[in-house]
Amino acid sequence: MFCYQCQETIKNTGCTKAGACGKKEQTANLQDLLIYVLKGIAVYAQKAKEKGIKDSSAGLFTARALFATITNTNFDDNRIIALIREGLTIRSDLKEKSGVSTNESFHDAALWYADDLAGFYDKAKEVGVLSTENEDVRSLRELLIYGLKGLAAYTDHAAVLGFQKEEIYEFIMEALASATRDLSVDEMVALVLKAGETAVTAMALLDEANTKTFGNPEITKVNLGVRNNPGILISGHDLKDMEELLKQTQGTGVDVYTHSEMLPANYYPAFKKYEHFVGNYGNAWWQQNEEFASFNGPILMTTNCITPVQDAYKNRICTTGMAGYPGVKHIPDGDNGKQKNFSGIIALAKTCQPPREIEKGEIVGGFAHNQVLALADKIVEAIKSGAIKRFVVMAGCDGRHPTRNYFTEVAKNLPKDTIILTAGCAKYRYNKLDLGNIGGIPRVLDAGQCNDCYSLAVIALKLKEVFKLDDINELPISFDIAWYEQKAVAVLLALLHLGVKGIRLGPTLPAFLSRNVAKVLVEKFDIKPIGEVKDDIEAMAAGA
Repeated sequence: MFCYQCQETIKNTGCTKAGACGKKEQTANLQDLLIYVLKGIAVYAQKAKEKGIKDSSAGLFTARALFATITNTNFDDNRIIALIREGLTIRSDLKEKSGVSTNESFHDAALWYADDLAGFYDKAKEVGVLSTENEDVRSLRELLIYGLKGLAAYTDHAAVLGFQKEEIYEFIMEALASATRDLSVDEMVALVLKAGETAVTAMALLDEANTKTFGNPEITKVNLGVRNNPGILISGHDLKDMEELLKQTQGTGVDVYTHSEMLPANYYPAFKKYEHFVGNYGNAWWQQNEEFASFNGPILMTTNCITPVQDAYKNRICTTGMAGYPGVKHIPDGDNGKQKNFSGIIALAKTCQPPREIEKGEIVGGFAHNQVLALADKIVEAIKSGAIKRFVVMAGCDGRHPTRNYFTEVAKNLPKDTIILTAGCAKYRYNKLDLGNIGGIPRVLDAGQCNDCYSLAVIALKLKEVFKLDDINELPISFDIAWYEQKAVAVLLALLHLGVKGIRLGPTLPAFLSRNVAKVLVEKFDIKPIGEVKDDIEAMAAGA
């Protein structure tokens, strides 16, 4: 295997025997094969489009399949094989619609049918990341594909709520198909930036889907303690699953708690009416081994951030959506738009002990763009008076590596006239610190999930408008971003599309950036690695 799509890539070069995430060689190769099939779908979708034939279902399938390959999402070989087979059928159908003759087909690998798994595995070894020999071409292609994976996740979340845009699917197809052709460096860079533009569109669509369905997030004090009832812990990112679980547990005597990236569900008005919705349990995704064990009740993993399942809770965890793990029960989508059936985990919860308390207290969140803009006058006045001198965007992902303590130390040591804007699980490095407030404005403003990084862009653009600036980089805002997986890559590309420069990125620069590609990003956008805490704080305070 060869995989270097996440921040914990071994030695920051590539995982070759097993993934740092726990992914096995066979699983990694099957995911490579799935990407290869998706490229074929894209090629034929492009050709079909030339004949005026569009297929949104193929676009949604491609987005969902890309989502399944995001780090820590799906470790289940059987489900990945099922996606490959479905993809081959879609590819064949699009090929027929496009009218492409056999000798013009996409690398014409024979369609592997039935139980020919040996053919799957043999082909998988031919089509992985290293099949592109030129390092710089490979780097740009993978940067594009990882950005696609991120925006595909946002696209799927929106589609679950009934919100779709054909232009997103069209770009996904265009970009995947481009990875089968020899393009110039300028053409590939242009596609990478277009991925950033499309990521903004996808995040805006998801923001619209979430707020129209569940209301605008509100400033909320979130309980961190537990009650004496049995409970279900919901993790991942899917708010539709949250809604359906709350409805089905109502009146059952079973409480519901959020974990990790589901924390922001506490901010939405639609969920506050449920008295059995208790609050948040635990911290970022990588601590789930201990926290899932101590929770005692069932765990529902709705999307990415599942880690290798431990014996202490393997009989209590279920996956749904694109998430999967071998030997773990998967709860499928409901038929014909009906709710998923969570009765099994509700029944299991009733047989379990209540959660073991691991902390008490509360944290404050809910500072998405609608809420922050409602405070705009107060914030603008604080900036004009000098009470707020700088904003630092510390959004993105958390992870296991000890160097991530950098973000905690930055938060602790930033000047007291600095506001931290955050979204994503990176916030768990500092959201429980007592950092105080500035004139009643908390020094940590949590906009929500990594999916909600769009809010931070909206806030920055609104401040740019208020202060009548020509360039977003003239604002007193610094970007100190933590990354782990491919949704963070999509967010990074979105920021580059918006013209943001001087982004600090850590704990390491991505392994998939070749020396020459990294040089282009440094020269064009002034992207830089994180450094020493003291030096970075001084530089950010000086606007550098």
